Amino acid sequence: MITGKRTALVVSALAGAAALALAGCAPTGYDQNNGDQVEVANQAAAAAEATPTPETSEGAEDTAEEPTKDVAAEDLTTKLTAKKLPRMGTVVVDQDGFTLYRFDKDTVNPPASNCVEKCQKVWPPAYTEDGKPDLVGIDDEKLGVITRPDGTKQLTLGDWALYRYIGDTKPGQWRGQGVGGTWFVVAPDGKRNLTCLPTGTPKAVEPPADDESKDGESSESGYSY
Repeated sequence: MITGKRTALVVSALAGAAALALAGCAPTGYDQNNGDQVEVANQAAAAAEATPTPETSEGAEDTAEEPTKDVAAEDLTTKLTAKKLPRMGTVVVDQDGFTLYRFDKDTVNPPASNCVEKCQKVWPPAYTEDGKPDLVGIDDEKLGVITRPDGTKQLTLGDWALYRYIGDTKPGQWRGQGVGGTWFVVAPDGKRNLTCLPTGTPKAVEPPADDESKDGESSESGYSY
């Protein structure tokens, strides 16, 4: 009976801690009403860090593209730094101080990106030429490189592809946390940083204006990541 009581107390304490961590925990400027809201319990379940390894994402079979030109120098990720941010704890930022993310619909065995086309316009990949960015506070054994469907190279951490989020307009923001229930701030070991989660499931910002139709009306993108 004592064991049972102790177990109940531990479970209760953990649940309380999770509720405190989730309640009102969102980055400055975050719009809690942006997107359909779900039960907080759905987000709390993610704290178990059961690493997903989906076979494919929707539309993954349509990712074959012709190789593109070399990535512009300003779009390359040349540095990865482990940095502590208020409320979020330690995250990974690039050379410009922007927070990096990982996508649960990607795969790690083998490492691959399933964020293409409109998705990558909202979540720009951490492109690389030589796979050797400067590292600060990050184990180089965790670093890797994958070849995207368009022939470009993308950095990985702990076998998870790295991305920025166009919804982050300033260094240090992390508005992409929990977007679609599949995007999360990445920790220095490549795992999801779940220190601070929104109280619902935020929706991603729309792709850039160049995705709009010529007559000025928005095209039906079907984008839902």
